[in-house]
Amino acid sequence: MSSTSSSSLQMGELVADKHVRYILMAEKKKESFESVLMDHLRMNGAYWGLTTLALLDKLGSVSVDEVVSWLMTCQHESGGFAGNTGHDPHLLYTLSALQILALFDKLDILDVGKVSSYVACLQNEDGSFSGDMWGEVDTRFSYISICCLSILKCLDKINVKKAVDYIVSCKNRDGGFGCTPGAESHAGQSALAITGSLHHVDKDLLGWWLCERQVKSGGLNGRPEKLPDVCYSWWVLSSLIMIDRVHWIDKAKFVKFILNCQDLENGGISDRPNDAVDIYHTYFGVAGLSLLEYRGVQAIDPAYALPVDVINRIILNR
Repeated sequence: MSSTSSSSLQMGELVADKHVRYILMAEKKKESFESVLMDHLRMNGAYWGLTTLALLDKLGSVSVDEVVSWLMTCQHESGGFAGNTGHDPHLLYTLSALQILALFDKLDILDVGKVSSYVACLQNEDGSFSGDMWGEVDTRFSYISICCLSILKCLDKINVKKAVDYIVSCKNRDGGFGCTPGAESHAGQSALAITGSLHHVDKDLLGWWLCERQVKSGGLNGRPEKLPDVCYSWWVLSSLIMIDRVHWIDKAKFVKFILNCQDLENGGISDRPNDAVDIYHTYFGVAGLSLLEYRGVQAIDPAYALPVDVINRIILNR
């Protein structure tokens, strides 16, 4: 649980060293209840933890060879990646695998044609993307596919215009975007930025909808009438930054909300103050602080969810 008893540590600082220790210790507790529950999505957990370490300049604390060796056991013969060894492939885990390899500058070990073909074959006739062979459609999968193929420099393998048109068809009158046409607006739709298609967005209308996600506590929710959640530190903020409307929220109050969700004794960040911490919210809390240029946290790219120096290397060749 988030600690409120440490008088020596004020809620105005990020206890980065404790978050690093929490992440490193979590990987060693493979027999714990929490670890067993997350076994099927370990790839996502690895991405969340490793990216947090990178943002805190502690990626060198882990063995690159050990991580990459395990990661490659998760690749399916189709080219996609599973959440763990022996599980089925999915776009969600494929993106996390690519992001981890990008962190370590190891994308060159991949058969790019095989991985990109797996992603491309999941595009449907209407431009949407299924998450896997079972056919669930969601604009999150559009973002994931576009992000994967951009990282691999293979966007020409899909019909980008159709992909963009499908996302635009999910735009609602409130300015937000749903997971499918006609679905409720939800924070976390970023694909248009990567394809250079932000001209389809009404930035003021969307910006207003996004800034209304901030509640009295300073936190952000993903939809109207929902509780605030640290994970929206990423989904709402990244969108606001990409449409140049981040100044419409109370940044100081938001930073305080994230810091209040820390476990000051054992490390980790929770969804809301005094809840149990986990790797997922620890990553998104630190990523949110990064987007707000919090001191001591490395810069993160709002479209690719990777440190800016990694994107400069793999996308911009700097």
